[in-house]
Amino acid sequence: MNSDSKRAIFAALGANLGLAAAKFFGFTVTHSASLLAESVHSIADTANQALLLWGGSAANREATEEHPFGYGRERYFWSFVVALILFSLGSLFAINHGIDKLGHVEPLYQPQVAVVILLTGILLEGFSFYVAVNAAIPLKGTASWWSFIRRTKSPELPVVLLEDFGALLGLVIALIGVGLSVATGDARYDAGASIVIGLLLGVIAAILANEMKSLLIGEGVNPEDGVTIRNALIAGDDVNHVIHMRTQHMSPDELLVGAKIELISTLNFEEVTNAIDRAETRVRSALPSFDVTIYLEPDVLEANYQEAPAADHEPQV
Repeated sequence: MNSDSKRAIFAALGANLGLAAAKFFGFTVTHSASLLAESVHSIADTANQALLLWGGSAANREATEEHPFGYGRERYFWSFVVALILFSLGSLFAINHGIDKLGHVEPLYQPQVAVVILLTGILLEGFSFYVAVNAAIPLKGTASWWSFIRRTKSPELPVVLLEDFGALLGLVIALIGVGLSVATGDARYDAGASIVIGLLLGVIAAILANEMKSLLIGEGVNPEDGVTIRNALIAGDDVNHVIHMRTQHMSPDELLVGAKIELISTLNFEEVTNAIDRAETRVRSALPSFDVTIYLEPDVLEANYQEAPAADHEPQV
């Protein structure tokens, strides 16, 4: 995990830890349903950031005989757990509590306390979101934010970005609910805000779970890196074609590459092994930011051979 990702996680952890305590205190004073929903939301987010840090640490363990490719996918696994916690602890609780309050309407006490806490929360979450956005911009490049969340192989930044974005929206929704309850004297607006916050968290959790599941199952490299690998393989004079190639991210920084390549027919055994070694070196040099494990098999390209595509995002060269 790089330093920018860690900085974003620690910023979110600090903000959520303080906000969880402040929101829960506010709930005990005001009896606001939306403030309690936000309290549980911040507690869930705090636990989530701790799990992301744990996953990053666990992923650094050395490979073993049982796990020869290492533990890089720990980062994907714990990010998936984060999505489950956000849904179960955040979304379901907020919806259930809001429904309960609709059936047992209770007036708000000292709503000005809730307003102050929510406004302070917006400032703190805004800062955390700002840190996460700045950490993601170099990785995002010219892609849209949605495309970045869908395509990035680094799980921590999408989690923090969506959590912070959801936290900001949740605080605004809670503020609207409290404001409408005060203006109308009807506390059901506050209870309704709790339900909306729960639905919002459910949507974010579903998006995160889907993306983390995909990474956990195993995703290939992005189209640009796929082209880079193929170009590096055929850059040598002794390689005619890339017949077949498959790639997979073992972690955001670790790649597994397997390919069949056709070498020129005049090479003897020693020259074949040297040609393969050079091809592997070219691939590693072309992708210096990745730890690449690569397996190459020499073969002959048949005249009528057509490779079945591994995935839509893995280009042919």
